[in-house]
Amino acid sequence: MDKRFKRTLITSALPYANGPVHIGHLAGVYVPADIYARYLRLKGEEVLFIGGSDEHGVPITIKAKAEGVTPQDIVDRYHNIIKASFEKLGISFDVYGRTTSATHRRVASDFFKRLYDKGEFIEKTSEQLYDEEAKQFLADRYVTGTCPHCGNEGAYGDQCEKCGTSLNATDLINPRSAITGNVPVLKETSHWYLPLDKWEPALREWILEGHKEWKSNVYGQCKSWLDMGLQPRAVSRDLDWGIPVPVEGAEGKVLYVWFDAPIGYISNTIDCVGDDWERWWKDPETKMIHFIGKDNIVFHCIVFPSMLMADGTYNLPENVPANEFLNLEDDKISTSRNWAVWLHEYLEELPERQDELRYVLTANAPETKDNNFTWRDFQSRVNSELVAVYGNFVNRAVVLVNKYYGGEVPSRGVLTAEDESMMAEVRESVTRLSECLDNYKFREGLKEAMNVARIGNKYLADSEPWKLYKTDPERVKTILNLAIQLCAQLSVVFEPFTPFSSAKIAEALGLPEMKWSMAGDFDLVPAGRHIAQLPLLFEKIEDSVVEAQVQKLLDTKKANELKAWQPESVKADVAFDEFEKMDIRIGRVTDCKKVKKSKKLLQFSIDDGMGGRTILSGIAAYYEPEELIGKNICFVANFAPRVMMGIESQGMILSAVNPDGSLRVITPEGDLTPGSIIG
Repeated sequence: MDKRFKRTLITSALPYANGPVHIGHLAGVYVPADIYARYLRLKGEEVLFIGGSDEHGVPITIKAKAEGVTPQDIVDRYHNIIKASFEKLGISFDVYGRTTSATHRRVASDFFKRLYDKGEFIEKTSEQLYDEEAKQFLADRYVTGTCPHCGNEGAYGDQCEKCGTSLNATDLINPRSAITGNVPVLKETSHWYLPLDKWEPALREWILEGHKEWKSNVYGQCKSWLDMGLQPRAVSRDLDWGIPVPVEGAEGKVLYVWFDAPIGYISNTIDCVGDDWERWWKDPETKMIHFIGKDNIVFHCIVFPSMLMADGTYNLPENVPANEFLNLEDDKISTSRNWAVWLHEYLEELPERQDELRYVLTANAPETKDNNFTWRDFQSRVNSELVAVYGNFVNRAVVLVNKYYGGEVPSRGVLTAEDESMMAEVRESVTRLSECLDNYKFREGLKEAMNVARIGNKYLADSEPWKLYKTDPERVKTILNLAIQLCAQLSVVFEPFTPFSSAKIAEALGLPEMKWSMAGDFDLVPAGRHIAQLPLLFEKIEDSVVEAQVQKLLDTKKANELKAWQPESVKADVAFDEFEKMDIRIGRVTDCKKVKKSKKLLQFSIDDGMGGRTILSGIAAYYEPEELIGKNICFVANFAPRVMMGIESQGMILSAVNPDGSLRVITPEGDLTPGSIIG
């Protein structure tokens, strides 16, 4: 460890307790964090690994409303599922807490009040969308409407999931309340804001000058935010689920979840170590590392540090080694589409295969760019690497010692040049492995760990002790002694990655404890020690297992296509006078072309019988523009104009959704005159 530090505080992003965790979460955050924590413990360093569930926020209230239960019911259910899944996978948290705990409520309230009393917040009044029937202000996720950028009619108030653009609820065209379906109104409300702009100079110095060693994706995103200029960010919101704002006159307001959640790292530390917590958060000899996904970079590198700076007594993170995203079978993981490999289901369907999942997720870790998980690759890596290389070497070494020496480790004779070369290669690989783990390069580190097993396999293959046993038994003793020493080292170097198999090796070899200093040491198992016959560390993944998992995903995709085709429920009745307000007409396409810099939009020139108009439509994935020229189409003539990609769209072309999710423009039969009214 850097001499500046005596201990390391490791935090991992708090998973949101409105659903279970999936392999994307694991590859991006929890497996890397656990590898690092285990590595530091093996080195004998003082480590605290903090985890917990994030249990406030609007998505939880939406899920509770949809299921007819309370938000507490939702978070209790998923907190328990997540915590149990992490434990079974071997994620070695020192504490796994939750943000609905009494400790967290107290700590978060005190943190807010301390900044409030110091004058670190500004109070602002603004207009926000309000549902008059529900009698409440609408959080972003409670508002849906048309995206002003791509025309998606199902965009949320915080983000369009089709084009990925971040939004404000007031940006949406034709916004609707997700609670009642009514059109919301703008109403004034007051909130407290953290002035991030006040801390921008300090953040620039701390990040851009002081931490140029950070991963390029993290440093680059921080620089982009800082270069755009930081703005005040609300720390409260109008909601009835969360931690009440602890000041007079704040009835009906709670701490915004982004402000509340990172304080969970502090409250969970307090629950873990009690009065000793400040040593982990305020002692400058403690190094803090945040493990997160790329969607959380701004919160952990800019927002949370601004909160800590505003307090003035806390350490700032030394590093934030955020990962990119993991895709599944060449498609983006999506919880809403159930396109995921859920951890709790994996543990049930592939029992006792925790190490296999940890290994493959590390081998495919999205450390520098988005990466992909496929079941065929999972099978290939397990069978050709864990089984054929690592497991094969350990099994051969233990079997040969049991076959020739009744399970007693033979003594070692004079070392040959081949022995010395093998030992030197192992030590060089261990050195590179340590450098990788020190620098958060876990994927490269795993390759070096596997290289140690490859060196062992080559050593046995080249020396052929099974052939020498009758002609040179003394030489065989040395070969197998070294092979067993290498097995012991493998239990150490693989422990951060695959702890369950390492524990099996250590038990079989009688190792009382594992330390990182044992890696590269060829005097770990004394001659004469009896070692147990070891069952296979890993077993092959059969085709039937992969086929079942692939079929499960295909069934999910089919269900999603049907869901997209069939409305979830019949829409609410519309009065005839409301329907009559829609002016639907026939138009003829006189020209059609793709919109520059947009993958989804086509630009139509329409003869509407009224002088012509331009309409944009997000159907570029389903048509070549030339196909549509000359066709009659149906369009809404009195749809409010909106600007997309710098072009004003003066209406909406009507399309139908097929069972496979594709869109087809509605084309009326017959030779109809442009401008003809449909009614």
